[in-house]
Amino acid sequence: MHYKVFGRKTGLRVSELALGAGNFGTGWGHGAERDEAMRIFDGYLEAGGNFIDTANGYQAGQSESMLSEFIAPERDRLVIASKYTLGTTPADGISHTGNNRKNMVRAVEESLTRLKTDRLDLFWAHMSDGVTPMEEILRGFDDLVRAGKIHYAGLSNFPAWRIARADLLAEVRGFAPIIALQVEYSLAERSAEREQLPMAEALGLAATLWSPLGGGFLTGKYRNSDGDNRAAKLGMLIHAEKGARETALLDTLLAVAGELAASPTHVAIAWLREKARQSTTALIPILGSRTREQLDSTLGALAVELDAGQMARLDEVSDVPKGVPHETLAGSFSRFSGDRILDLPKIPVA
Repeated sequence: MHYKVFGRKTGLRVSELALGAGNFGTGWGHGAERDEAMRIFDGYLEAGGNFIDTANGYQAGQSESMLSEFIAPERDRLVIASKYTLGTTPADGISHTGNNRKNMVRAVEESLTRLKTDRLDLFWAHMSDGVTPMEEILRGFDDLVRAGKIHYAGLSNFPAWRIARADLLAEVRGFAPIIALQVEYSLAERSAEREQLPMAEALGLAATLWSPLGGGFLTGKYRNSDGDNRAAKLGMLIHAEKGARETALLDTLLAVAGELAASPTHVAIAWLREKARQSTTALIPILGSRTREQLDSTLGALAVELDAGQMARLDEVSDVPKGVPHETLAGSFSRFSGDRILDLPKIPVA
């Protein structure tokens, strides 16, 4: 596995694939028991991985508690990220939710206790609550950095305009910077290309990419399912073959996999790795394996390379409309760039 500097706001080194621990535990009624979770963790480290992503609410806190045992012998080798915003369990009540400072401070202390560590390497706001001012979030993160509770801060599932505002506010007020965003991105879900990913490139933010297999959709397994899967048991965070676009995407993915004697999983991850190579900042897919077999199958993507023709076919069949103003601007300037009269910058200008 290769390693990357985590964006242009930091010198932090992370592996090119992160391990998501959302399936560590059975608090949601679907996940991995302790022994299987440890096999997944060990397999990821054996492959060279060092970046673990969890959250206070994953499996009702079981994910962090399990990880505490796994990470203890390797703590200084690892980059550990967790999140706050949602409560650990629904019974926690409204005071345990939101982006506010009260919830942030309580949540980080509880995560540190469950993980049995004295600091988090990266602490995410899990999603925007739509009401907490960005100044409050940033000042809270800055206080945690100064106190040594966290090393870095990031924003997960936030609108691009809020992340861009946070980036500027942190700079002008001298707060610890926001170094990264987390967003869903895969062949099945490319809408992040409209705003979030161009913003990340322009501002030098890293991006971690959740659900790189579309909740299992891109494996092709739901076409001939026995019902023993995430769709049936968890019923969330999945894509489905609900229309002509999804059918064409899955058909093309399976065709490319056949050409390479690879699995659809390999091709889907290889596509993301190629997108990461094309990016001027770090794009890190998060693997959310539930079994060691799934992890080993996914890591096989490290040996798969797509040629330009295969990338073009996958890009075309999975493309989403960019909308206004992107398509308007592309049309307005295409005559200049198309005729090579105007050389455009390689890095987007903030």
